[in-house]
Amino acid sequence: MPRTHRFDPIQIEVWRNLLSAIAEEMGATLERTAYSPNIKERLDHSCALFDAHGELLAQAAHIPVHLGAMPSMIEALRPAVRWQPGDMWLCNDPRYGGTHLPDLTLVAPVYLSPKELPTLKRRTLIGYVASRAHHADIGGLAPGSLPLSTTLFHEGLVISPVRLMERGRLRTEIQELVCSNSRTPSERRGDLSAQISANETGIRRLQLLVVQQGWEAFQQRCRENIEYASAVVRNTLSTLPAGTSSATDYLDDDGNGATHIPIRVTIAVTESGGITFDFTGSAPQVQGSLNATEAITRSACYYVVRCLMEEEIPTNSGCNAPVTVIAPQGTVVNALFPAAVAAGNVETSQRIVDTILKALAPFAPHRVPSASQGTMNNLLIGGWDSVRQRAFAYYETLAGGIGASPQGEGASAMHSHCTNTRNTPIEALETHYPLRVVEYRIAEGSGGSGKHRGGEGLIRKVELLSEAHVSLITERRTLAPYGLEGGGEGEVGRNQLQITLEEPSTDLPAKYSELCPTGSVVTVQTPGGGGWG
Repeated sequence: MPRTHRFDPIQIEVWRNLLSAIAEEMGATLERTAYSPNIKERLDHSCALFDAHGELLAQAAHIPVHLGAMPSMIEALRPAVRWQPGDMWLCNDPRYGGTHLPDLTLVAPVYLSPKELPTLKRRTLIGYVASRAHHADIGGLAPGSLPLSTTLFHEGLVISPVRLMERGRLRTEIQELVCSNSRTPSERRGDLSAQISANETGIRRLQLLVVQQGWEAFQQRCRENIEYASAVVRNTLSTLPAGTSSATDYLDDDGNGATHIPIRVTIAVTESGGITFDFTGSAPQVQGSLNATEAITRSACYYVVRCLMEEEIPTNSGCNAPVTVIAPQGTVVNALFPAAVAAGNVETSQRIVDTILKALAPFAPHRVPSASQGTMNNLLIGGWDSVRQRAFAYYETLAGGIGASPQGEGASAMHSHCTNTRNTPIEALETHYPLRVVEYRIAEGSGGSGKHRGGEGLIRKVELLSEAHVSLITERRTLAPYGLEGGGEGEVGRNQLQITLEEPSTDLPAKYSELCPTGSVVTVQTPGGGGWG
């Protein structure tokens, strides 16, 4: 069993906070300078820093599906581009570790010169900083860039690695290329500027840390933190019984005819503290956009392993070192370009977690919870705002029920697992968009029964004050979140549309995208969590 007593706990904790504080300050800068409500209010963004070899050093407590996938992008970009001081590279391409096209990642190298740190003999690359933000519209078939797509090219602008900043100068032609492909160019311009500011904050803080602590000490402490995290993860995994366990869970449908789409995982735990997630047997990639990239699948696996830790440890590449992921190419968990992937990031990531937890339950029945809502309930509304005389694109993911656990009942109306955003406050939503929130409440009774009840979902009704295109990318509308140890299933979600107040509401499918007239009311009821016991 790996040991941790050889590490100085004070230094580990000090450096955990020194490094994570940089990522947190980057996030604070991005939040305060962003233009769109999706980033400013919902905090749909993530920040991280890496060492000169591309190893993850720290990340802020942002969005797991972003953060777990970022190392894949850094790994892909490092040999693919020519780095120089003052550069920032923009990318959303799934072939380079992208998640889905609205998530724009901006990566900057961090350098120090002998003038800034006399102990250096030459200008030295000391690391990288990265910010990833979900832009509410990046083009594509429908406002919000999560359409009922059948190819990546339906989903918006594909950005292979390109310099947005070159030697400290904004390349306005690249900025305008991105903005002109969006229905809301002023939002894109403001949010890109916010990402630049976040990266500049990270560059300054990382440079200052190395100058204050010294280059050799910085490298030593970073190595120690990575080794410590790896040792703790191995220690924890070695307490699980060695062996294998398999589970299968299903996605409702891809919006293009495929239903009950299986995700299968076999988990193997070794006595030495290693763990393998093998997704052999999962469905072939589908025509719709539920396909996940390998980066998304890895992110879900890393997230679950991180959740097993009972103590606060540095979140860095050491956490992922004991983890092996086998995701066969051409499947729904590792789709081949140019497969549609918009919903893979938001929906399939959640089902991968559900499947892993089901397979993990026999290893740790006293710790693993029942299924949470298993969807992000993506609601997208866009069109022309006749009041403000501008285009708009509203995007939101809606919270739901958390699965109950051996420790107690599941929480209600909360985001779970791969997402970690807030809601859009009603005041901000109605100020910014031609929308009115008619109703917003807990969906009482939607949690699964059991010794410990599952958390309850919510109901949100939104009225369109202008004609708009409405898209819904949702799951768990057919197949309910499972309970464990005899607990009942959570209630499935429901989508409805009421064209006028005089007409009755009609049920909508889990995946929907249509133009709706002024006065329409869209209702989303989110799933409850499974019960336990």
